[in-house]
Amino acid sequence: MKKEIHPKFNKNTKTICSCGEVYEVGSTLENEVKIEVCPACHPFYTGNNKVLDTAGRVDKFKKRVQASKK
Repeated sequence: MKKEIHPKFNKNTKTICSCGEVYEVGSTLENEVKIEVCPACHPFYTGNNKVLDTAGRVDKFKKRVQASKK
């Protein structure tokens, strides 16, 4: 590897999630990193699914499924 062409690697970069969790990770960024989703708040890891219903699409789908079962 060539010397002095790689960015400096920091072992203790703070990563702050929007839910309030703070992690220390390795990164080439010097300051803290802000993220929106982490394992503490992601639906896959927590098991809490959120269904966003825009313009009644979920209700329309459920009605269609109910009609097809009859």
